[in-house]
Amino acid sequence: MNFDWTNMASAMHKVFMPLVAILASSLLTLNSANAGSVSRIDTSDSQITVSFDGLVEGASAFSLVGPDRIAVDIKGGKAGARGGRATGIIKSVRQGQYDPDTARIVFDLDRPAFVTAGKFSADGKSLKLQLQLVGRSEIRNGRKSFLPPLNFRAEPPTKRYSVKVPLGKPQDEVSLPKIYGPDDDSRPLVVIDAGHGGHDPGAISPHGSQQEKNITLAISRALRDQLVASGRVRVAMTRETDKYLVLEERYGIARRLDADLFISIHADSAGNQAAAGATVYTLSEVASDREAAKLAARENRANIINGVNLGGANRDVSSILIDLTQRETMNVSADFAKLLVREGQRMIKFRTNPHRFASLVVLKAPDTPSVLFESGYLTNKEDVELLSSRTGQSKVAIGIANAIEAHFARKLAQR
Repeated sequence: MNFDWTNMASAMHKVFMPLVAILASSLLTLNSANAGSVSRIDTSDSQITVSFDGLVEGASAFSLVGPDRIAVDIKGGKAGARGGRATGIIKSVRQGQYDPDTARIVFDLDRPAFVTAGKFSADGKSLKLQLQLVGRSEIRNGRKSFLPPLNFRAEPPTKRYSVKVPLGKPQDEVSLPKIYGPDDDSRPLVVIDAGHGGHDPGAISPHGSQQEKNITLAISRALRDQLVASGRVRVAMTRETDKYLVLEERYGIARRLDADLFISIHADSAGNQAAAGATVYTLSEVASDREAAKLAARENRANIINGVNLGGANRDVSSILIDLTQRETMNVSADFAKLLVREGQRMIKFRTNPHRFASLVVLKAPDTPSVLFESGYLTNKEDVELLSSRTGQSKVAIGIANAIEAHFARKLAQR
């Protein structure tokens, strides 16, 4: 049994490789020839005997209360495969590796006790500890140490190995992208997010092996060009090349630019190859259906690479109630989603019930109206042919652009 003696810190993707280097540099190797493993543990009401299959450097013991325990640290030792035999006042025995050079054995007691004395055997391969029952107020603080005979004492490790990798200078946060369109801050700013990218390909089509990251980037560029050509809004893209961004960085760019609208472009996948058409998602802590919940789980996992969460969010953050400042943003987002379906359907084929709700990390900017647009299904042959063609990408871009311009025209009229 291994104990969890330390807490693991979460890692951001910008320091992922440096973190690997740091971990590599901290790997220490014991001189295994000198390390004795715990081979047997025997207990009684008055005595503990720990046996080893080799030599150790020494041992120490101390008592703990609430719950009542005795801990024994074996310096230069390795934890054994079995916990040990528990009898008398000792309820259970567990052991683990406290650090690379120290095994720890914990004896859980049914009443308070402490170690009064201890001694190694003549060959240094066993340690006997004498116990005394006491009241809780009589527990003596402090650690008792014991050494094997000098001739039978393991030598401390003389060599420690490390791997050193130059880390370079820390990287700054993601730089803000170029803003296209009129040089007029009074014009609305739309941030387009091409989903996935870099080492994260997203969905992959079984028809022609099209990757979501490439299709979303092509559609995003087409949408940018369509909006810029109209001259009515300003446009920025979270990525214009095949690079990876953490989900929080995507909507973070929109917030730092004080964007008026954030739209994340994606392409879906399904086990049913007949599933086809576009869908638009807005934020809700309660998914509108099982499919929306699966989509959120899949897209939110884009922050996890090799088991390391590269984003700042955790399960608790994903499940907290959205505060009042975000309610108005959610309402505006939902209104735009309905408008996108209405204005875009002349150019875009939508699914039945195309507006859905999901707890998507990329939509969690509290003050930027945001939607995630699934342009179609890469598992559907017709959708793939459409989305991978310039003509199809242009149709999708025109449909979305029409909705964006109608949205801001409506906002202007309301003022």
